[in-house]
Amino acid sequence: MASAWRCVTSLTVEERLDVLSLLDRTEVLVGREAIDEGRRRAVVHGWRAQHWLYYVEGSLIKYAMATGDELATVEMCGGDYEEELLSHLLAAHEVVDWWTRGPQSCQYARGDVIRMLQLLRITLPVPLEAVPEGAVLRNFEPHRDEAAWLEQNNAAFANHPEQGAWRQHDLDERTEEPWFDPSGFLLLEIDGRIAASCWTKVHELHPDRFGEIYVVSVHPDFQHHHLGRVMVTQGLNILYRKGVADAVLFVDESNEPARKLYDSLGFHLEREDRLVRFIRS
Repeated sequence: MASAWRCVTSLTVEERLDVLSLLDRTEVLVGREAIDEGRRRAVVHGWRAQHWLYYVEGSLIKYAMATGDELATVEMCGGDYEEELLSHLLAAHEVVDWWTRGPQSCQYARGDVIRMLQLLRITLPVPLEAVPEGAVLRNFEPHRDEAAWLEQNNAAFANHPEQGAWRQHDLDERTEEPWFDPSGFLLLEIDGRIAASCWTKVHELHPDRFGEIYVVSVHPDFQHHHLGRVMVTQGLNILYRKGVADAVLFVDESNEPARKLYDSLGFHLEREDRLVRFIRS
């Protein structure tokens, strides 16, 4: 029997609307994001990717996006895993890295977990860590701070698979989104340099209207001075002042210093997402 899955590299207007509708319905059903923010953005803007569509009687009931050539990274709407789709992907790619979200993380039949992300949540407010004497805490200023922030952030995440190689266009994509608010993007300057930053986000359209520590980082030249605690608590304070009751963040399970910091502030584990690697046999 022929598979109902088909792959296109560019969505038609109708397909794009079908995918967005499926993502929205799934988010209501599971109570969280249906797919990674970057992948949703690719759908919204009509960017090219490997869009996997599964229609039944004219209705889209499954969707996945894959990127990459020999090594493909894939995520399915809802964070699911499916053997049939994996077979299609392995026919086209030597290696497939598959993001599974929450309970689905344990449902794959084969493959090796190569990375785990933890979603942590905290109730606001939290005690505020004071800004060090001589340091300046201010808001990110568009068209002024991009280059300096990229240098600071990329240095802090030099060995990170996603965060450590941002370019101007990566930053522009996000600052041009409707949710971007520079009042929630904090920079800490020491001796005229950006030493640390905390970029926050309010999920205004979510029924619970929660906040997120979107990106937090400390330049290697300024580490070991508790600036991470300063920036996280200052960012959480910004969210609280905007009327947010809860905030979340993602952290790599392997990042023990960051996990210890978040545990000491009162964050608790809400979900674990796994990146599972499958290799063509």
